[in-house]
Amino acid sequence: QVQLVESGGGLMQAGGSLRLSCAASGGTFSVFAMAWFRQTPGKEREFVAGISGSGGRAYYADSVQGRFTISRDNAKNTMYLQMNRLKPEDSAVYYCAADRNLGTVARKPSSGMDYWGKGTPVTVSS
Repeated sequence: QVQLVESGGGLMQAGGSLRLSCAASGGTFSVFAMAWFRQTPGKEREFVAGISGSGGRAYYADSVQGRFTISRDNAKNTMYLQMNRLKPEDSAVYYCAADRNLGTVARKPSSGMDYWGKGTPVTVSS
């Protein structure tokens, strides 16, 4: 059973930066494709970014392309999301997720990943 714990969320002004982390335990981290999702009240959870097990492939939602960067450190069993030029519409609870199948992540899904964290809130003020 894989456990995922997000950290790094908080309050930031528009235009600022935050870096989220997702620490994994309970499995072989490098075999999992990983992804970040976000959700606001009343809305469906949405895909933000995904990355392959080796870190060689990355996928982004159009809304964050060019502003957010996903990365991972397999030696530390940790995934990151560097968020730059934040906008108020980036405010959400951010979740990390893991899946054994890169194809799942490549589809930029809204659900269906094997494992999920409990989320970390991000608030961007205007």
